[in-house]
Amino acid sequence: MLKVSSWKTVFLLCAVCLITAPVASAQVTFTTLYSFCSQTNCADGASPVAGPVQGADGDLYGTTTGSNTNNGTVFKLTTGGALTTLYTFCNLDCGPPRAGLVLATNGDFYGTTTNNGAYNHGTAFKITAGGAFTTLYNFCAETNCADGANPQAGLVQASNGNLYGTTEYGGVNCSEAEPPGCGTIFEITPGGAFTTLYSFCAQTCPDGSYPQGASLIQGTDGDLYGVTPTGGAYLNCGNFGPVGCGTVFKMTMGGTLTTLYSFCEGGYPCADGLNPGYGVGPGMVQGSDSNFYGTTFFGGTCNLGTIFKITPAGKLTTLYTFGAQSGCDFVTDGGYPNAGLIQATDGNFYGTTSGENNAGSPYSGTVFRITPSGTLTTLYFFCSQPGPGCTDGALPAGGVVQATNGTFYGTTTEGGSNGLFDGTVYSLSVGLGPFVETNPTSGKVGTKITILGNNLTGSTSVTFNGIAAKPFNVSPTGTAITTTVPSGATTGYVRVTTASGTTLTSNLKFRVP
Repeated sequence: MLKVSSWKTVFLLCAVCLITAPVASAQVTFTTLYSFCSQTNCADGASPVAGPVQGADGDLYGTTTGSNTNNGTVFKLTTGGALTTLYTFCNLDCGPPRAGLVLATNGDFYGTTTNNGAYNHGTAFKITAGGAFTTLYNFCAETNCADGANPQAGLVQASNGNLYGTTEYGGVNCSEAEPPGCGTIFEITPGGAFTTLYSFCAQTCPDGSYPQGASLIQGTDGDLYGVTPTGGAYLNCGNFGPVGCGTVFKMTMGGTLTTLYSFCEGGYPCADGLNPGYGVGPGMVQGSDSNFYGTTFFGGTCNLGTIFKITPAGKLTTLYTFGAQSGCDFVTDGGYPNAGLIQATDGNFYGTTSGENNAGSPYSGTVFRITPSGTLTTLYFFCSQPGPGCTDGALPAGGVVQATNGTFYGTTTEGGSNGLFDGTVYSLSVGLGPFVETNPTSGKVGTKITILGNNLTGSTSVTFNGIAAKPFNVSPTGTAITTTVPSGATTGYVRVTTASGTTLTSNLKFRVP
């Protein structure tokens, strides 16, 4: 069975061509915040794949996959570009982390490593904001890796407080694979208690197989949603052989999985998309309209990838096919979207493509915006600044995140000012204003809530859909508020009134069950 198990392998399958300079826009401000391998022997890390996450102190936290001198790092970066290495993974028994981190409600960060560990098939770990590191679980602890092996994706914390993720291999099916198994979905508590919930390819893989870097999300209905790049009901996937073209699925917290959609419904070249979930980050995002939005790496009219919308019931609409603006040469609109999308505070979706070629450098990539109705605008072309080696970065394998200051942040795996293959952290502003973000995004009355933001010192009011929360405490850094869901609160936006009289609104409605 043919498996595409490396993002580097996937990129090598792509054709490349030259593109033009970045799209000019007075509203778009791009800044390279940090170039990795700036320290001796790359002690600061190299080649980040996933995007960063905002911590309660307002700083950005992320991972790198490492260099020939280390097996990856966990770092903290201020929005001004000052980097601190919190943890360096060892060369023999841990790392590297391909996925990013998730900020849990206890204030710690959680993540996964793809390889190594006690059984050489990856780990799940937690790390504090101060850098205290704990390995929670070593995969392949069970015979034939029945508990899963090699997690490529990160974790998501559900409303019950537990963390959920996927492994690319392992499980009780697909005994011909090496290691055995077509992948799993698992649950792990913040303390490390582990349960395998589902093994993919329970039949002839119509349920999906080999989930890679796309992490799960929890829908507003409480179920988990995700994508697999292979498996599904249709096997005619062009050069990929009879492995299936990918799926969208949902799973209950108890482990009951339903395949919502199988890609390549009309046959190759798969106008509806092909192979979702190769990149790192959330595989889909649930929009404010309750539908889910995501990308496929291949497929579409030009086989350069697509952006899709799918209802919770499984009805899929192709919103955009890359290459559509320029006769399938992706000069204008990019190609091969490797990661998922986010919905920003302006209601639009933002993401990245990886398959660009600018200034003679392969796979330089773009950042784009797409409206819910499908109008796409390319905001930035990587490798477009003067100088050798793509000093502004190249190959964004992950998507972007929007911090509470309104600015987008992301990483590139290659490029930067210290060599072609070291990577960067960048920011991109399109003029969106600050907001607040709740952690978690739902909770019953009395649930402890952390509200992330900026310049919150002296705030005078916190409300949940108009109901005041009292008391509330502002952190010494002015970047977080802690409170509890007040009695009488219902589902709606959280609003914070600052000392200056400005009202900041949450990016999502807070859901009160």
